[in-house]
Amino acid sequence: MTTHTFKPRLWAPGDWNAFFGFGTNILVNLLVLTGLLRFVLKMPDELVFGRILPATGLMLCLSTGYYAWLAYRLAKKTGRTDVCALPSGFSVPHMFVVVFVVMLPILMETKNPITAWEAGLTWVFVQSFVLMAGGFIAPWIRRITPRAALLGALAGVSITFISMRPAAQVFSTPIIGVICFGIILVSWFGGVRYLRGIPAGLVALVVGAVIAWGSNMFGLGYGNMTLAGLQGSFANFGLSVPMPAVSEVFNGFHYLPVILVTAIPFSIYDLVEAMDNVESASAAGDEYPTTRVLTADGVVSLIGCLMGNPFINAVYIGHPGWKAMGGRVGYSAATGLMVIILSWLGILSVMMALIPVVALLPILLYIGMLIGSQAFQETPHRHAPAIVLALMPQIAAWGKTQIDGALATAGTSATQVGLDGLGAHGVLYHGLEVLGGGATLAGMVLGAIAVFVIEKQFLRAAAFALVGAVLTFFGLIHGESVGIGEAPAVAASYLLFAVFLVGIARFAPVTESASPGAGAVSEVLADKMK
Repeated sequence: MTTHTFKPRLWAPGDWNAFFGFGTNILVNLLVLTGLLRFVLKMPDELVFGRILPATGLMLCLSTGYYAWLAYRLAKKTGRTDVCALPSGFSVPHMFVVVFVVMLPILMETKNPITAWEAGLTWVFVQSFVLMAGGFIAPWIRRITPRAALLGALAGVSITFISMRPAAQVFSTPIIGVICFGIILVSWFGGVRYLRGIPAGLVALVVGAVIAWGSNMFGLGYGNMTLAGLQGSFANFGLSVPMPAVSEVFNGFHYLPVILVTAIPFSIYDLVEAMDNVESASAAGDEYPTTRVLTADGVVSLIGCLMGNPFINAVYIGHPGWKAMGGRVGYSAATGLMVIILSWLGILSVMMALIPVVALLPILLYIGMLIGSQAFQETPHRHAPAIVLALMPQIAAWGKTQIDGALATAGTSATQVGLDGLGAHGVLYHGLEVLGGGATLAGMVLGAIAVFVIEKQFLRAAAFALVGAVLTFFGLIHGESVGIGEAPAVAASYLLFAVFLVGIARFAPVTESASPGAGAVSEVLADKMK
């Protein structure tokens, strides 16, 4: 059968596993998003369930439907039956940025949640156009950047911001979290099939809900599920369809200077993250066009914000995980339809009161494990040190957010406490701040430098060091804001490093024995132990 007559299946048996896995991933994010809107931004339920969530559901449905279609086209073109659609949804890191960095400060200033919502819409509006423009340069960046740098930066995100919080929550309520994690672990890693092929994600949800509600009978209250909360959740039940919010988008332009400070650098983050995720899919065997992916993210995000959604769309990490479960084309489209049903009918309100979130979190932990390991599995062994280096900016950024959160809870900040005071107790706050600035982009630059040094391609390493100097000078990495001369000392360090590497390439020929690679590390350590 030729590829012209081959018709890929719209649904494969493995799509059930991927649907429940990816669907619960999206569900977790939607529940967290809804909680931020209601309890952090204090937005009224009529705005959350009547305007924002219906628009978010529309955007997610368009996104997952498009990537299902893209996977169908790739399968038809190649004649393969194992093509898996790219996972997509609203960007989780951006969700927290737009809430805490954009909307919350404006809410505190104006005391008006509508104004804060409008600023969030404008933030997405700006990002959408940067994404669409950036899609045309992303393929070139992907070609010149080593895979270890791309996947290493991605692994840093998965280990820290994707995995650490769910892992902590799982072990905070272990009677639910650990049991549900075990259910998922033995199925998705151990290959165990449950009764009649019931997907592990569904088994975990049911078991978690049974434990949570059953514990109420004995006064233990695991998962914080209550009948009163469930009854109250039905107040938001009913049909709500997205409505145009064009005037609200342009009302938010009043805060454009504040918005641009984060919109531009985080748009660049989107470009990098999308490239990383396309590279991750390529490593798993599915080659998608980077320009088309980034342009689609921008267009879908633009449609979403014009309908009232203040959250950017993005290709998710995790493609190899869903593919390993058996996901193909159908799981993506089915997830989009599920989101429409949940968001347009107000069912999310009921779901928040019915299923303990901790029963959903092990799925995010699984994805973090898989993506973190992929960086080492899909690159040469000798590049392992470069991957570790690419991880470090994300670890620093995550550590800084933990410190900031702890200090804010205590009613203070790093500035008030003083860097010297923090340093005296072993907290190198300024170092974390500098290393973690623009973490994804910084991880790529550092990882690329390390790869080319390992390969003794010193001029290429120098080129990336020079790129690091330019990006640092304008605050895109190792800085807290975009500007001119934001971190001059770090920029100068990168520049001097580039000069040093050029000198090495020109005047210091290196023999094969001068630098053992990662594969010889154990031999070197053994020699030193003698």
